[in-house]
Amino acid sequence: MTDPLSSAEERIVELVREGRDELVALVAELVALDTTARFVGDPPRDEVRLQQTLATRLRAIGADVDIWEPEPTGRGNRFVPDDLDFKGRPQLAARLTGSGGGRSLLLNGHIDAVTPGPLEDWKTDPFKVALADGKLWGRGVNDMKGGLASLLFALETLHRAGVRLRGDVVYCANTDEESSGAGSLACVEHGVHADAGICGEPTGFDAWVCCRGTVMPVITVEGRAGHAEMPQPHWREGGAVNAIEKAKTVLDAIETLRDEWRGRADKKHWCLAPADIVPTIIAGGVWTVTYPPHCAITCDIQYLPANVDDEGTAKAVEAEVKDWIDAAANADPWLREHPLKWDWMEDIVPAEMPADHPLVGIVLDGAAALGRTGMASGLDSWHDAAHFTRWGKTPTLSFGPDGVDSAHTVEERVSVEGLVDHCAAVALAALRWCGV
Repeated sequence: MTDPLSSAEERIVELVREGRDELVALVAELVALDTTARFVGDPPRDEVRLQQTLATRLRAIGADVDIWEPEPTGRGNRFVPDDLDFKGRPQLAARLTGSGGGRSLLLNGHIDAVTPGPLEDWKTDPFKVALADGKLWGRGVNDMKGGLASLLFALETLHRAGVRLRGDVVYCANTDEESSGAGSLACVEHGVHADAGICGEPTGFDAWVCCRGTVMPVITVEGRAGHAEMPQPHWREGGAVNAIEKAKTVLDAIETLRDEWRGRADKKHWCLAPADIVPTIIAGGVWTVTYPPHCAITCDIQYLPANVDDEGTAKAVEAEVKDWIDAAANADPWLREHPLKWDWMEDIVPAEMPADHPLVGIVLDGAAALGRTGMASGLDSWHDAAHFTRWGKTPTLSFGPDGVDSAHTVEERVSVEGLVDHCAAVALAALRWCGV
């Protein structure tokens, strides 16, 4: 049963609602700064300006603000892309020190947003927030500059009300959630942590306590070039071999492995979709009348928290996938003598916190008191909360407003009322978790 709001809590909710226009303006200010997710080697955009915008407001409420650029990732770290440079893409961590004796709380969000794509596909400028039908429209309003603004405005509201929490609050804004997770991992390595945390992803007022992880192999099938319009002898006599046709062996093996996984208990979860392997990119051929000498298949492998090995990696998953597909390839004489080539992209590791963790109940109860009924659930993709949970010793859930169904689309949106209620629910969670 949901606990009723105290008079002090009702006052905080009232202040959040009175500040609705200011919250909307903050979202618009953040969206106007281009922090489009990057590939390795892309120049920085407006990341510094956005972090400075947050820092100015955080300092105004008494926070100690740390802004830093992590060292480049170098090469050979399985958890991040090689040669990723953070120059011009700083991370931010700010601490509001409590009066003492309370539990600390992490409030986290990512500042990057996916590319808007072709601008002509948008009805309005994606970097200028539009207000229509009670919703904000634009790139990042939902995923997740709306949540980022909401977390900050919750702290500002508590400050204006004269509330000093007993526990510390750490506000952390990182880069690179949409591309690799390298930003939140850098924050963990920098020492960002708390007793528990909330990431402001758009969960529709659910509490996402878990997620799947991802690892992606590129499987290259070797062939042999030859003129496609000329008869070819057997390959043992020097004839051409079509790498695209040979790739069918790999695709068939992927399909049988997927079917095998669907029947296994260790590939199922109480709320997440089962583990899966999906071919997502295929590239082969050099000329329209030439037998393709190579064909590369990129796969997206999603794995569950229970599939993480003792080292905290997907190495066991990788070995299972490779052994299965190599075994199928070895049944083909050409592929047996010309083995598949395997290259692995970074390992984005899943995590799970207990669904009965006290913060889960606090967050959901506060939202329910505002008429927003949610439940403990999970994200079938990945979120920054996983890094804080797994590596940062900070059990972290995602909790945010509505609209996730519009994320990454040209109709990205979030309801203003949902944003306001999320902000109020976060303020209530801080009161109840940190204490006053």
